[in-house]
Amino acid sequence: METPTDEQLLAEVLKQSPQAFELLVRRHSGELYRFVLRFTHSSVAAEDVVQDAFLQAYLSATTFDLRRRFKPWLFTIAANKARDWLRSRTRRSEVPLDAEIDGEQGTQTFLDLLACDGDVPQASLELDEQRRTVRTIVDQMPQLLREILVLAYYHRFPYKEIGEILGIPVGTVKSRLHAAVGYFGRAYRTAGEAARE
Repeated sequence: METPTDEQLLAEVLKQSPQAFELLVRRHSGELYRFVLRFTHSSVAAEDVVQDAFLQAYLSATTFDLRRRFKPWLFTIAANKARDWLRSRTRRSEVPLDAEIDGEQGTQTFLDLLACDGDVPQASLELDEQRRTVRTIVDQMPQLLREILVLAYYHRFPYKEIGEILGIPVGTVKSRLHAAVGYFGRAYRTAGEAARE
């Protein structure tokens, strides 16, 4: 039996098949969650955004052109929902990780609770440091460059689909991706030089 495409499943959703939509959710929720998490840096927010994105896709299914691909459309919805969440976050105050809290062990910070007491091999520490550096650089990139880098390198979308997700022409995708890679390269070299000093 041949596995149905996303577009075939969405056609079944339009015929009132809840199992078809459930299959779409199972098929894409993991990757969509990882995509959104890279923007929100909050697992709770990422779960909410993914749920909102699937709900919006379900409610808007009748407007989708079945000749197009479902996945870029879904990621477009999720990207917009993540941007909305980021905008709302700037209007809300948040508790910093070094804020003091009262616990069973007395007064601690959130960072204390996240600390690791075990021995960690040097290679693992270096890899963790490298990952933190990459994450920090990507987080600090301008949003236009960060979005395109995440879609191209983490999710491996082709240029055309990135253009559909972001609503920009393929030429703009290429130029922004070139700018994003250049920005990342310069920042990574600078971080490496600073670490060696």
